[in-house]
Amino acid sequence: MSKRVEQKAQARERVAALRKQQQAAERRKRLLIAVGAVVAVVAVVGGLVVIKLAGGDSKTATGPSGTADAQIVGALGSIPAETFAKVGSDDVQAAPSTITAPPLTADGKPKVLYIGAEFCPFCAAERWPVSVALSRFGTFSNLGTTHSAADDVYPNTPTLSYHGAKYTSQYLSFTGLETTTNEKVNGQYEPLDTPSAEDQKTFDTYNKPPYVQSGGSIPFVDLGGKFVMSGASLSPELLAGKTQSEIANALKDPSDPIAKAVDGSANVYTAAFCQLTNNQPADVCSTDAVKAAAGKLGKS
Repeated sequence: MSKRVEQKAQARERVAALRKQQQAAERRKRLLIAVGAVVAVVAVVGGLVVIKLAGGDSKTATGPSGTADAQIVGALGSIPAETFAKVGSDDVQAAPSTITAPPLTADGKPKVLYIGAEFCPFCAAERWPVSVALSRFGTFSNLGTTHSAADDVYPNTPTLSYHGAKYTSQYLSFTGLETTTNEKVNGQYEPLDTPSAEDQKTFDTYNKPPYVQSGGSIPFVDLGGKFVMSGASLSPELLAGKTQSEIANALKDPSDPIAKAVDGSANVYTAAFCQLTNNQPADVCSTDAVKAAAGKLGKS
């Protein structure tokens, strides 16, 4: 077996393992809701309160929940072109799949629809490359910071939150929905954002085979009705023990494993966005890294 073939086989194995973990997490969530583990919930909520009051342990620090500061938002949109070029996309584990569907638009622009939940560790991981890619086409305001649930796989994965966030771009429209918080009340995660009837229909229609291979999960991203992504393109484990600021700072260093995973996936998302915007802005869409990343689309 050639080295290239072996690398492809290993990549497929990583994708399969990641999807298996995502599906197991979804099954675990449904089971917890069904049995209504009230005692466990009380213990978890109590533990969360203690952690918040005490400031947490430095080994499992996830950073503050609230509004992302200017440093984090600025870091998302100021990753050097040289970093994207060096990272490339060869190691990206999963990419958006091509679909045949009516164009998804809003305000006269291609629409990117993200549906996830704050408890979800795979959503926590995927928000990073989605946010980095979107930041190459526009700017965020009121972007939140949070972490995944403390009692799920990859607990307390540090991340961003789209709840209440605004996105401004001349090229794309973005709707980011967090359907629940990361804490439970009476055995269920508290509701947060409610998708519109149109967005719910998009989710129900395209978040299942044959459009996605994972059997349908969150996070779900529809890119203009041309591509869909279900699940995560990187493992939440990569972000364990970091704060949001530490992750944001790592994104500019092409030798950092976080930058390799997040920026690599962002290159693939960027390639998809460029197909929606007729390759605008040119200074982003004409780069060799983005052109090469286009070859990943539709192959997850």
